[in-house]
Amino acid sequence: MRAVLSGLVVLCSAVPLQAQDALTVQRIWGSSEFASDLVSIRWMPDDRYYSALEGGDLYRIDIRSGDRTLLLRRDDLIPSAGDGPIDIESYAFSSDGKKLLIFTNSQRVWRQNTKGEYFVWDFERERLQPVSRQPGFQMFAKFSPDAALVGFVRDNNLFVTELATGTEQQLTNDGDENIINGTTDWVYEEELGLRDAFRFSPDGHRVAFWRLDQSAIPPFYLIDEMQLYPEVTPVRYPKAGTDNSTVRIGVVDLRTSETTWVDLGPDADIYVAAMDFAGTADEVWLTRLNRHQNRLDLMLADTRTGTARVIMTDADSAWVDANEPIWFDEGQRFLFRSERDGFYHLYVFSRDGNLLRTLTPEAWDVTAVLGVDDDRDVVYFMGVGEGPLDRQLYRADLERPGVRRISEGAGTHGVSFSRSFDYYVDRYSTAARPPVQTLHRADGHILRTIADNSTLQERLSRLAMAPPEFLTVPGADGTDLNAWVIKPADFDSTHQYPLLMYVYGGPRSQTVRDVWGGGRYLWHQLLAQQGFIVASVDNRGTGWRGRDFTKDVYRRLGQLESADQIAAARYFAELPYVDESRVGIWGWSYGGYMSSLSLFQGDGVFSAAISVAPVTDWRFYDTIYTERYMRTPEENADGYTRGAPLEYANRLRGRFLLVHGSGDDNVHMQNTTQLVERLENADKQFDLRIYPNKTHSIAGRTTRVNLYTLFTDWLARNLAARAELTP
Repeated sequence: MRAVLSGLVVLCSAVPLQAQDALTVQRIWGSSEFASDLVSIRWMPDDRYYSALEGGDLYRIDIRSGDRTLLLRRDDLIPSAGDGPIDIESYAFSSDGKKLLIFTNSQRVWRQNTKGEYFVWDFERERLQPVSRQPGFQMFAKFSPDAALVGFVRDNNLFVTELATGTEQQLTNDGDENIINGTTDWVYEEELGLRDAFRFSPDGHRVAFWRLDQSAIPPFYLIDEMQLYPEVTPVRYPKAGTDNSTVRIGVVDLRTSETTWVDLGPDADIYVAAMDFAGTADEVWLTRLNRHQNRLDLMLADTRTGTARVIMTDADSAWVDANEPIWFDEGQRFLFRSERDGFYHLYVFSRDGNLLRTLTPEAWDVTAVLGVDDDRDVVYFMGVGEGPLDRQLYRADLERPGVRRISEGAGTHGVSFSRSFDYYVDRYSTAARPPVQTLHRADGHILRTIADNSTLQERLSRLAMAPPEFLTVPGADGTDLNAWVIKPADFDSTHQYPLLMYVYGGPRSQTVRDVWGGGRYLWHQLLAQQGFIVASVDNRGTGWRGRDFTKDVYRRLGQLESADQIAAARYFAELPYVDESRVGIWGWSYGGYMSSLSLFQGDGVFSAAISVAPVTDWRFYDTIYTERYMRTPEENADGYTRGAPLEYANRLRGRFLLVHGSGDDNVHMQNTTQLVERLENADKQFDLRIYPNKTHSIAGRTTRVNLYTLFTDWLARNLAARAELTP
């Protein structure tokens, strides 16, 4: 599941309390009052510039001076006579910067708007050209390396258009509702983050692609009841322990239209998590995951014959993540991130898979690799060397030992490097500071500020908010767990307050971060203004404290995590300023799963809980996510049963609000429906709110105002006020 993590944001204000104003749900979720002014930028092929959209027009910005030059006016983007201009929703430059690929008129496919129309703007000819003149949406269009072609997916088949002539070439012909070429099925998209599933070779003569056959997956039907006769939408959704799509990797030669299929080995029940050309048109690399996801093989395959060999394996007694190699040295060496030594470290391998050296031997995790500067023999990466609450930028030399921190200041940095690795943009924030966007040289020297969010800072300074306090609390086994606590700005230690805990808690997630948090955090501050203490705790199984801390939950999701949340609640309840009779918990998705499980198993420590879009039995969730941590229901029946809120519904004590969107394609409404039946059969009273046709995010400005008003009012009635627990 995808976490919608709460962050930590507040501005400590010197403005007297009586001069400050109060937060409201409408201000947070129904207006743009607290929006950020950060700029969405794209690095240009010429590293002297980056680009940005402003008011529908595209500008080029000089990196050093900040001078802006108009590159493309929206009003010039007229597809044909009589048409109005198109909107640039997304764009990409050709490698020489002479052409621009424009995405427009998009529609949503599950998580993102990934289908629509593509056009090419030729800067020299000042001409707009459609990528395809045939009917049907296009997906994932991209330039070939020489920008002579554009490849795209339509109706689950692959095509390329020759830009000089406008001629389309169809590369696959078997695409239909079962066969998917060049893109992926639901579970690959959701759990492996794979949507764009084809790659051009460096010489532009070949295209490698995924082919998925999902015919073995039964449809799960989403029901739209907002019309006279309900309509159903089938989703090929593989539940834990059921059949997946079968996967193949093909390489089509554009000169002959012949396809070569890669030999992926005798086991057909696998995932191919990543793939690309390995420096030349004659080889592709790919990562093959077994069904249990505890073995990842990095393979090299000959694109002319399809023969393949394993050059490196990453394995674990629990699970391995679907990490990818970072190739450098003209494809002769690669970097790989692995937990094989107990922490996420970076390793250098030769092309044949021999381990050459460990680049980051320290006892902390590398969280992301940003890239390799071949010219200077250095790699840039993000990590938690200052502790798991931070994200810092580091560099390591590829030939010599030693790691150097580049970023400055405690908190969270989000970094994007230019293509040459001469410059980077940093998005930096802390719990007490909204994001600031700055431009730097590669050594960390700041060149200028791109966006300072001064308007947002000024607005926040007028609010009565106290900064979060970071601390550790004991887990169920005595392990120190990271936590934050938000207290009312006028906190009085002699007074007793209701406490609301916010939880996500899923594997490798975090809610306890020194980072700007946005709307959800502001809502927590709203609760603090109304007299609540709000807290969050990262239980065992969460991220970036080493392998053992995270993977302790293997085969027993929910068991250790809920025990830790209950232990943390008991710790907080013993504090003199917390009313032990008014301790609540809330969460969304995995957090909804955790809040319901913790309430049911808490033996009265929680007097109220809000559960949004919860999994109530892992048998209802998808193969890739669930089996990664639990294996299949057949292999781990006891683990599935012990971790299912359904099994404990009869132990409900306290008030319970259950919320779900009926159009949730991720955590199906089935989870809530079956929990409702268990609660009713156990004669338990609870509150239920359904949002018709809303997805897992229950999104939309009006919807969010309604949703968080529901939360706020429900907590005022059921947690702020003193009352006896419901039996």
